[in-house]
Amino acid sequence: MLPPESVLTRDLAEWLPRQRWFGGKDSPVEDLSIGTATELRAGDPGLYHLILDVRQNGATDRYQLLLGVRRDLPGRLGYARIGGPPGGGTAVTQHTYDAAHDPDLTRTLLEHLATGASVGPLRFRHVPGARIRTDLTSLPITAEQSNTSLLFGDAYICKLFRRLGDGVNLDLEVNLALTRAGCEHVPAVHGWIELAPGGDGAGGQPVTLGLLSDYLRTGADGWSLAIASVRDWFAHTTEPEDDEWAELDASAAGGDFAAEAERLGAATADVHRALADAFGVTVLPADDVRALAARMNEELTGTCRAVPVLAPHAKALTGAFIDLAAQAEPLPVQRVHGDYHLGQVLRSESGWSLLDFEGEPARTQSERRALSHPLRDVAGMLRSFEYAARFLITRSGTVPLESGGHLETRAHAWAARNRAAFCRGYAAAGGPDPAAHAVLLRAFEFEKAVYEVRYEARHRPAWLPVPLKSLAHLTA
Repeated sequence: MLPPESVLTRDLAEWLPRQRWFGGKDSPVEDLSIGTATELRAGDPGLYHLILDVRQNGATDRYQLLLGVRRDLPGRLGYARIGGPPGGGTAVTQHTYDAAHDPDLTRTLLEHLATGASVGPLRFRHVPGARIRTDLTSLPITAEQSNTSLLFGDAYICKLFRRLGDGVNLDLEVNLALTRAGCEHVPAVHGWIELAPGGDGAGGQPVTLGLLSDYLRTGADGWSLAIASVRDWFAHTTEPEDDEWAELDASAAGGDFAAEAERLGAATADVHRALADAFGVTVLPADDVRALAARMNEELTGTCRAVPVLAPHAKALTGAFIDLAAQAEPLPVQRVHGDYHLGQVLRSESGWSLLDFEGEPARTQSERRALSHPLRDVAGMLRSFEYAARFLITRSGTVPLESGGHLETRAHAWAARNRAAFCRGYAAAGGPDPAAHAVLLRAFEFEKAVYEVRYEARHRPAWLPVPLKSLAHLTA
């Protein structure tokens, strides 16, 4: 049984801003109400699914929460506590907590997905022919920023979208289409959870709440593999008689990543081809390409005002956008990943897989859904190589204390080697050759760098030197 709504909303308004996935940390919560409350399991412990309407700065965002209710909260779940006794008054006799952390309750999700159940406004769907196991125990992944994913044994990963958009989530839409097309570079989708049309009071399309897909148990994320390679390169020693070129030969270290970067490029081209087949390709007129270049320049101007340390690079950045406008011609566009970087790919025994097709978190829903040229994703990955190359330099004590110039030289060499390998693999597998579209690729990469500077200044100031250092090389 839920506690009184006034008590629950009070506790939630206090608890919600402390969660890392809450998107409104920089503004006070003006109002919080419960849009829907659906009982998924009765008894003690009980499980409820809540849609929370959170008002900030005059706008309302929706979040979903799996709410657990227990009379006695075990110590292992103390960190997930939201509210309850003591201090709740005589009407409050139970603890409330984030049930995504309770394996006794999350198995309910698998049970409903397996049967294709409908509970109140919630719909649990599975792919035709999918047989979903219901005997698995969940473990939450704590590394995610904006969602919460649950590992069910070594079989499934269930992503719960905390902050809800309108309609079908891009991650479900794209992954489901690629699964149906038999694309080998995405984890297969088994099922999803949605809010029925009108279940949130808004009508229209169903709202995606969660996505169940294969868990790649042998997978290692691309970021970790790349960082290990950079660390090995930074630790590599050269003999005193070696010339200055030894500092530029990133292949000399044992953990060379270039072969994997080339394979990743090929996998990216395969996924782009599958996306084109599944969703089609259209053509952006030359006038729209010029408008795109103008928007890139507007973002640059706004970011320079907000983050003045970007201003020394503004002339070179503007030049890239002017070149794009000057050479504008009709541009084929399609569905792309939209937020492509080394943290969005996994290397398993079967090869590279692409994850998380939601788009950039700081973009609007319409911006995330906009079609684009595949080289936008290529530019995102090239930026990620720049990040990986310089990440350890920004972490005090992570690498030996050597001269900044020495490490920056090595970082530039590592990034250049792996950027070239990725582009080589991408073109060889049939993707648009980056070398033949240098003006377009440069504009996309500089646009991404501007986004990075704005994002880091706002959310991770300690990382701001990373995009600025790479821009110093790229705009030279």
